[in-house]
Amino acid sequence: MNAPHPAKVAGIDSTVPSPAHTVASAATGTSPAAEPPTTDAAAVTDDSGTPCAPGALLQDRLAGWVSDLTTLHELTERLVRTGTLADGLQEVLRAGAALVGARRGLVVLEPADGLGPGTTVGLGLARADLGHIETVPRSSLSYGRILDGLPVDQDGIAEPDLLAEKALDPRHREVAARLGYAASYTLPLSAEGTGRLGAAVWLYDEPAEPGERQRHLAGLYVRYATQHLARLLEVERTRASMATMAEELLPSRLPRVPGVQLAVRHRTGPPGGGDWYDALPLPDAALGLAVGSVTGSGPSAVAAMGRLRASLRAYAVMEGEDPVAVLSDLELLLRLTEPARSATALFGYCEPALRRITLAGAGHSPPLLIGQRRTEFVETSVSAPLGMLACWEAPSVELQAEPGETVLLYTDGLLHRTGDRADRAFARLHAAAAGVPRAARQDPDAVVEHVLRTVLPDGKAEAHSEEDVVLLAVRFE
Repeated sequence: MNAPHPAKVAGIDSTVPSPAHTVASAATGTSPAAEPPTTDAAAVTDDSGTPCAPGALLQDRLAGWVSDLTTLHELTERLVRTGTLADGLQEVLRAGAALVGARRGLVVLEPADGLGPGTTVGLGLARADLGHIETVPRSSLSYGRILDGLPVDQDGIAEPDLLAEKALDPRHREVAARLGYAASYTLPLSAEGTGRLGAAVWLYDEPAEPGERQRHLAGLYVRYATQHLARLLEVERTRASMATMAEELLPSRLPRVPGVQLAVRHRTGPPGGGDWYDALPLPDAALGLAVGSVTGSGPSAVAAMGRLRASLRAYAVMEGEDPVAVLSDLELLLRLTEPARSATALFGYCEPALRRITLAGAGHSPPLLIGQRRTEFVETSVSAPLGMLACWEAPSVELQAEPGETVLLYTDGLLHRTGDRADRAFARLHAAAAGVPRAARQDPDAVVEHVLRTVLPDGKAEAHSEEDVVLLAVRFE
């Protein structure tokens, strides 16, 4: 009777060759369904030549299949839990190394459509090691042949003893000796419907090559992994596009205005958010300062942010000396044109010669004043965000700064990224501002960098987050 075929697991084709530890798989490589039933027990032997029953052989073969499918299932389950392209590439390297019995490797991402991103990621290889490998002529590397579009066997390219090859490029020989690898196995990162994304290479410390079954399992895994990487690649491209669009809607550079120095930091979350800032020269040597945030994320929020910022610039030119009027007009526009959306905003009319800022805020966090003898939040009136009330109104406040003091405007995303409660987040921000080194307080760029890295340590300032971050520093000379 024909043996049942194991079910497909996690997108992996279950019709794999027989396990390597059975005699029939090594001799014939056929599936049980293709073999006639054996009635002579003595005709079936194990590796030592000892006769074994057909039932034992079938059970052994099925156990091998189940083991292989379980391994592939576990590896693909780990892969699908990765949410970023960088994590996905690292997982492919680790899983492939386990399947082919290697210790080190690298992935070269170079999509055939030329749209990027392109990168090289290593496993057990430092950045300098990858740099050495990149000095080898591309045409002499196995992954170079794949990336150049030359015909390659789908089972990959095995180089079992690199140093024994007389035709090996001298530079490749030198790099292999320096890094201590003697063999390699390379697979293309390509699958039906995805095109070529790049190539994966695993390196062996001694002359070696993966067996037939290892190649087959690695090939199955990589073909599935390529489809997942293609999805992560599209997400990465979308994130990059959203970040670029958001940046293009913000000032390309900060203006130079006598009497003040400006610096800014802006971090956009992967979905593309609505946090924004502006610094606009106004008549009478004044300066309009603004930070704000619109609700939502993604393309619609970014577009709304662009419209809101452009409108505020127009209102600021016409009546910037009255920040309350600027925000009132902005609130009316938002309520009439986008009634389903709300926004927070802070606008300041800055007079550098007087070291004075007149502020009005709509549901926004208070600015922070940083000086040699004081570090304190500027008390602004409590008010609702724009679009929340039938008619927004709130009084303005005046801030008088001393020479050398810095006013820090920021969006709520800075506080939200900390993951702390509001009171603790404000306390952390205050402590970071108070801890700015005395020498650094002369440079607003150093101030915003110190505050950002202190409030968001351990890479939180750069890590993917749903929250945008804006810090705008204004230092009075």
